[in-house]
Amino acid sequence: MEFFQTLSDLGNRYIVELGISVGDETVPFMVILLLGVGVFLTLRLGFVQVRRLGHGFAVTSGKYDDPDEPGDVSHFQALTTALSATVGIGNIAGVAIAIHWGGPGALFWMWVTAALGMATKFTEVTLAQKYRQVEAPDHDAHKWEGTVSGGPMYYIERGLGARWKWMAVFFAIMLGLTAFLTGNAIQANTVSDSMRTIFGIPATVSGLVTSGVVALVILGGITRIGRVTGILAPVMAAVYCLGALVILLFNAADIVPALGLIFREAFNPTAGVAGTGVGAFLVTLMWGVRRGLFSNEAGQGSAPIAHAAAKTDEPVSEGVVALLEPFIDTIVICSMTGLVIITTGVWNARIPTEVTLGGGDLGYVTVDAMGNNERADAPAEIRFENGVPADPGGVHIAWHDAYVDMLYVDEAHTTPFTGAVLPDEGFARTDDGQTYESLHGEAFESGAPLTMEGFRRGLSALGDWGHMIVVFSVLLFAISTAIAWSYYGDRCAYYLLGANAVLPYKLVFVIMHFVGAVLPLTVIWNLGDIFLAIVIVPNLIALFMLAPKVAEEANGYFARKPWLRQSVASRE
Repeated sequence: MEFFQTLSDLGNRYIVELGISVGDETVPFMVILLLGVGVFLTLRLGFVQVRRLGHGFAVTSGKYDDPDEPGDVSHFQALTTALSATVGIGNIAGVAIAIHWGGPGALFWMWVTAALGMATKFTEVTLAQKYRQVEAPDHDAHKWEGTVSGGPMYYIERGLGARWKWMAVFFAIMLGLTAFLTGNAIQANTVSDSMRTIFGIPATVSGLVTSGVVALVILGGITRIGRVTGILAPVMAAVYCLGALVILLFNAADIVPALGLIFREAFNPTAGVAGTGVGAFLVTLMWGVRRGLFSNEAGQGSAPIAHAAAKTDEPVSEGVVALLEPFIDTIVICSMTGLVIITTGVWNARIPTEVTLGGGDLGYVTVDAMGNNERADAPAEIRFENGVPADPGGVHIAWHDAYVDMLYVDEAHTTPFTGAVLPDEGFARTDDGQTYESLHGEAFESGAPLTMEGFRRGLSALGDWGHMIVVFSVLLFAISTAIAWSYYGDRCAYYLLGANAVLPYKLVFVIMHFVGAVLPLTVIWNLGDIFLAIVIVPNLIALFMLAPKVAEEANGYFARKPWLRQSVASRE
């Protein structure tokens, strides 16, 4: 545990936050690269995300599909596999975390990231199709390893040339590691956090169950993954969106004010409940872009691996399908989550919470005159008098990195705690010698539990069950995301070490799923951000350098209009 915490802290300090100083804040290079490349590709491809969105829907519908073309899955299955990885915990927990740290304005920057990411996703998927590796057509199309391998490692090596193979190898290694965390451990962590919050189920139990389910699916290869995600993705999106729409209908009068708040806070942030410098523009921007990337994965180089398996001989036809991902994921589903959280008022509401002193989401902060939180090391002890720290200027108990203003010994909040919290021991001791492993207080929530509270309050007129929609969605989202990401990782293993490395990779993937379930939320999300910040660099370099080839492919495709020929053939 201490190793992961140390790695998380060091990586967050020296990798994720590395960037260019602007005033008192730092703009991470990750933000600069993502937005910069997104703007460049949008202009270079003539706003392809606007002009070709309709064509993307048409291709996805299957009206132009040809089952005899090379590949392992249909356009729709490729999209649902990629969406299973993108439409997931980022839509439930990621949005909540962005608002928790950056305020409502962070949602606006998630939208910007998605809009630019549509051009980025088009580019990387077109390249993945163009430079993919396809086995001989007489091979068994349903072999569990799959007949197609593609992704950034292939278009870096084949598109940029052999002298760039070192960067392709580096990308494959880093994305393989990222798959263990971003697409796997974080999913398990959110499930275990939700199960513990709602049902009191230990993280080890949740981890064992979800690990078993993931193992059953991923050992069947891409064809089984495609069949499962082709069912799971539409069902989970429909259930979640329907619940959110009902809440927004109940709170229709608050939608326009919520949108106004989002736009105001995006450029002149004044609200937030956690973090150093909340109220600073760059903090809001950073959290919106971070969680926007995690949600739609544009520029990360992961989704092109799934899209490379689509049955087509026209790379651009799958590129336009990929345009839909950031649109569906962020513009539609993340917006619903954000509006639910804001219109129900839970984003800045303190909620009765059991503060476990031996782990969970416990932290330690100092609080400045403006109420901003800054992480601090745990002291030997923190003295409390009548529920509040005896030293107001010292270290405070925090939950989700936001201080808890009052602590009680009972769940009913009738008896304020007086005594000492002993962080190294993991318990609190009152002046009369009683010890407690947990205390109670009003705390800010974050992640999936915050979204649950929004659904609970939003559907309270229909009973106390709204949060169960989120519980159900978390289970489906997390499992389907982990399933899809296992394929991303095993393609990296295949590229690096060959077919014999696929099965061992999958087994380690299942083990890491369980490890992620038992680690604290903050640690596992920070570790995911670290690997994201690293893995996007080689991919974005390749996208920038290969943009002219993508423009050439796109111009040729839309000039030839091959889908018209396929449409006629399908009617004959």
